[in-house]
Amino acid sequence: MVAISVISATGCSADGAAGNHAIVTPNPTLPFNAADPATWVLPIEGYLPSDSERKQVSQARKTVAGDCMKRFGLTWQPAQDLPRLGPKTLVDWRYGIHDMALAQERGYKPAAAEQEAYDRAAQVGALDRTSDTGPQARVLQGGIKEVGGRSVPEGGCLGEAERKVSADAFDTTVAQTLSNEAFAESQQSPEVMKAFKTWSSCMKASGFAYERPLDASDDPRFGTQEVTPLEIRTATADITCRDKSDVAKVWFDAEVAIQHDRIEAQAERLNKERESLDDAVKKAADVVVGSS
Repeated sequence: MVAISVISATGCSADGAAGNHAIVTPNPTLPFNAADPATWVLPIEGYLPSDSERKQVSQARKTVAGDCMKRFGLTWQPAQDLPRLGPKTLVDWRYGIHDMALAQERGYKPAAAEQEAYDRAAQVGALDRTSDTGPQARVLQGGIKEVGGRSVPEGGCLGEAERKVSADAFDTTVAQTLSNEAFAESQQSPEVMKAFKTWSSCMKASGFAYERPLDASDDPRFGTQEVTPLEIRTATADITCRDKSDVAKVWFDAEVAIQHDRIEAQAERLNKERESLDDAVKKAADVVVGSS
């Protein structure tokens, strides 16, 4: 689980009330490396669920739903969690690719082994083993009121699981909106626009016409499963030009500054979301521990 620390800051809430608000700041989950964006951490990450928190809550929901199904004499094999594909953290790939060795082999695509593992898992475990219309599905999803004289919970066993593990607590709308808006706004900062222009000129000198770094990776020509020589040439030139213009770090620094300001302005609302999230994770941990 991501370790969360708290610092004090003075500011105004989004509702206009001035005062001191505790601002949550995340600790990095990977050892910091100035050359590797995957190890960089944005301020807003303290308000978003970490991978381990998501997994713990997911496991707890599956446990509660499974126990519920057993009460009705039914077994249920939930879908497996799919393995990670592509970026390892929120910041990894946020500003574009940065791994030259991978780009030389795969262009803008994830590592071949990761893609294969993901595809295999999706084929085998993307769906649970419950029929859409059978008795298991009706108990699981709440399509039946009673089984053998025993009342089925509202919303079925999945509904029971969501209530017990506080599914609504994962509604981090304020944090996600702030993250998205800061990402968009950061691209308009003078420093970032200057870095984009330098990158674009470098790419043009290499024979590629793109205005912004993400335009290259979003090129529709690279949207197929096939990795073409053109994609590899573009991706490797992209990284070379990124390194020359320091695009990722300039962009990251600009977004950090914007997020700091916005977090201070909305600290009260963000902290409420974080408290709800923490409560869900705690309940999930209790469920998992109780079932072991």
